[in-house]
Amino acid sequence: MPALGIEELSALFRDSVSLVSKMGMIVEAVGDGSVRLRLPYRDDFVRPGGTVNGPTMFALSDVALFGAVLSLIGPVEMVVTTSMTINFLRRPAPVAVTAEARVLKLGKRLAYGEVLLWSEGDPEPVAHVTGTYSIPPHGPVAVTPPHYLPEAAEEGV
Repeated sequence: MPALGIEELSALFRDSVSLVSKMGMIVEAVGDGSVRLRLPYRDDFVRPGGTVNGPTMFALSDVALFGAVLSLIGPVEMVVTTSMTINFLRRPAPVAVTAEARVLKLGKRLAYGEVLLWSEGDPEPVAHVTGTYSIPPHGPVAVTPPHYLPEAAEEGV
């Protein structure tokens, strides 16, 4: 079970991350160490050339991976991005964008993960993102993202 569900994460974003409300990001799914966000299309997200701009995709990725970290540790204040890299794989169409984030490694002080971005209706990802988040001191967390447990690998999960 994730530490925060869709409703809790949506409320936390709405109350603490004003960019989420301003951009219209929607939490679609939350798992143990994973989050899926959808960003509905808006004309102001498009750059000359008719493609969704990089800052919009970067913001969506950052919020998605932040949510994935919080899905494991709960609403810990001051979890912050320490580094993030985005690789644009193909030109995104001017449509809604979905971010699928997952935590790959959760330590006591750092979390590392990745995000894939998808243009609505396109089966190929438009960007791949990796990021690291600093986690301040907080209560104990004894969780390993389920998709990286040894028994999950043996079962083909």
